[in-house]
Amino acid sequence: MTDAAISVRHLDHFFGEGEARKQALFDINLEIQRGSLTIFMGPSGSGKTTLLTIMGCLREVQAGGIRLLDEELSGSDEISRIDMRRRLGFIFQAHNLHDSLTARQNVMMGLQVHGRGDAAKQARAADHLLGLLGLGERMDYRPANLSGGQKQRVAIARALVSNPDIIFADEPTAALDKVSGLAAVQLFKELGRARGTTTVMVTHDSRILDLADRIVTLEEGRIVADRAAAGHAHVSAEHA
Repeated sequence: MTDAAISVRHLDHFFGEGEARKQALFDINLEIQRGSLTIFMGPSGSGKTTLLTIMGCLREVQAGGIRLLDEELSGSDEISRIDMRRRLGFIFQAHNLHDSLTARQNVMMGLQVHGRGDAAKQARAADHLLGLLGLGERMDYRPANLSGGQKQRVAIARALVSNPDIIFADEPTAALDKVSGLAAVQLFKELGRARGTTTVMVTHDSRILDLADRIVTLEEGRIVADRAAAGHAHVSAEHA
């Protein structure tokens, strides 16, 4: 086992076929350490979300290699990718909550899909996380009665409740006010310290950059900058 939760080697990615084929990622090389919080930044269309979804086993590796939690993704089949996804947590801008379920029940689903614990334990875990995210008085509310920011916090709790090894988050604070956004990212940081959880986040939210261990900037499918936050050793993408 290495200290790298994610190792990306000479990764290329394409969309389309034939004359419509377009390259989206170019020779991406990157290592992300266990327990760290890494932020991907860059303009729309720069490849941030594409890279995130390939690392998260939501897209197949086409060219190059990715080693995720000491397992090689290149050449893996769909069953292997599904097994790996059970070790991951996902937070997307579209919160994808079930409208017929309460906030508590939506979060409990993050445990039920893994068959972890009985209903009472699942409810306690859900209540704990919802409380940490400031939703202690909204646990029995359904999504229709929650604000956009509250729904996003429920989605964050659902992703975290199963204690994933890696959290992949695409604009998780976009719908949150400053206080709620900082609280959510600070929770990611605490999970990194306490459990070794690795977080990889796409964001345009400049309010949370100071909390990152590392900021990787993409433009037109290439890494153009890779800098560590103060107090962290710099890791160059070119030499990862």
